[in-house]
Amino acid sequence: MENLEDWKNLAEQRLHQGIEYVQQIPPTQLYAAIAVLLLTTILLLSIRWLRRTKSNTVLLSGLSGSGKTILFYQLRDGSSHQGTVTSMEPNEGTFVLHGENSEKGKVRPVHLVDVPGHSRLRPKLEEFLPQAAAVVFVVDALEFLPNCRAVSEYLYDILTNANVVKKKIPVLLCCNKADKLTAHTKEFICKQMEKEIDKLRASRSAISAADIANDFTLGIAGETFSFAHCLNKVTVAEASGLTSETAQVEQFIREYVKP
Repeated sequence: MENLEDWKNLAEQRLHQGIEYVQQIPPTQLYAAIAVLLLTTILLLSIRWLRRTKSNTVLLSGLSGSGKTILFYQLRDGSSHQGTVTSMEPNEGTFVLHGENSEKGKVRPVHLVDVPGHSRLRPKLEEFLPQAAAVVFVVDALEFLPNCRAVSEYLYDILTNANVVKKKIPVLLCCNKADKLTAHTKEFICKQMEKEIDKLRASRSAISAADIANDFTLGIAGETFSFAHCLNKVTVAEASGLTSETAQVEQFIREYVKP
């Protein structure tokens, strides 16, 4: 009890000393100190809020000729393009998705980036990945088999990218041109790519650690690769840019860029 009383007396003494010290400070200095404290608090809260604000950037990636650019225009304004539209520079735009035009002003715009698929221009993807909320990886379902290896290698590089793994960026495997009679189903494409990526895992594991220092290992060691094993979520959907069948893509985008 005596110790408690001593602590109480000491606390009261310190409090009185503190009050006396504050009273000795000129009002202008005191007000300035309070203002600095308030501004610092507001700044810290603002930074914290900005960090919590999720990105609205979605990337369209895939091989040249897969239909990314046509899909971009369909999502933007429903434009109809015939034939192949090849882009050598990224197409960018911030807009309300075409399927949501009736709700314009009530939904959050999406910053959509169509990244060129040419092998020499793929480093462009690396520039946008740090700010991506999601990635739509477009696959030509009509000409899938001849390009299966190249498509799988490109997707492998994305799934092992440090930004994608650390931030767990979701990826949509979008099987485009699904309206064609001879187009492969999304189930077939998914299974074939899983098999191909499983082979890539084995071949690339033989590369020295120095060469793959920035990559991450895919899947579970000792098990056949499955997209379900990825640290980030990978989903599969079908679409057709030429016939405006983009509902599944829009649904995926809105799952990660909240309206």
